[in-house]
Amino acid sequence: MTSISAPATDTEYHDAFHKDRDTWVFDLDNTLYAAECSLFDQIDRKIGEYVQSLLQLDAPEARKVQKGYLLEFGTTLSGLMANHKVDPAHYLASVHDVDFSPIQHDEKLRAGIKALDGRKLVFTNADHPYATEIMKRLGVLDLFDDIFDIVAADLKPKPTASVYDTFINKYDIDPDRAVMFEDMVRNLKPAHDLGMATVWVNTGSIWGVAEYDADYVHAETPRLNNWLYDFAHSR
Repeated sequence: MTSISAPATDTEYHDAFHKDRDTWVFDLDNTLYAAECSLFDQIDRKIGEYVQSLLQLDAPEARKVQKGYLLEFGTTLSGLMANHKVDPAHYLASVHDVDFSPIQHDEKLRAGIKALDGRKLVFTNADHPYATEIMKRLGVLDLFDDIFDIVAADLKPKPTASVYDTFINKYDIDPDRAVMFEDMVRNLKPAHDLGMATVWVNTGSIWGVAEYDADYVHAETPRLNNWLYDFAHSR
């Protein structure tokens, strides 16, 4: 696992986590659920297969395109739409057709989220049906006020700055009262720039650590449920 010194420990919290924070914004994949369940590995493979089939590439070349678009456009889908006119509905249905059984009820995650005062929102580059299924299996769907998905974002992914503006305007969020949780550190920069406190779930992925800058990470943890439970019960 990639290890970078975090500016806050599990028992000593950054000043950014002040008592007025009352809007809690969660990424979905490899954030709400633990990366080690490998659900996103299934999606990653399906994306690779989709790129292979669409562009008639071998697996290594398709992988380069897949991850190149991820870093350049925010998602592989955005790159495929821009360069190959891919139908987003077909793509999302194809890559989210996975086995959800690795996602299990997470009582510690539920307890941590439930202990937070205020609104809870999911902000994801995935789509609503997929997010809903995962949240049901985790046992947290009923704790959330809404899911802001890639369709609500007009198919523009994080970290596109305008998408964060759309998100905060839709829910009338005061960023100075919000906290964002995310496994891709580059997606925290726009949130930080708006005034949100930030928590990076460092899964050890090279994609997750891309563009790391300690200035916009207020806390770091390898797994959300433990950190969140301790944090929520310390307030």
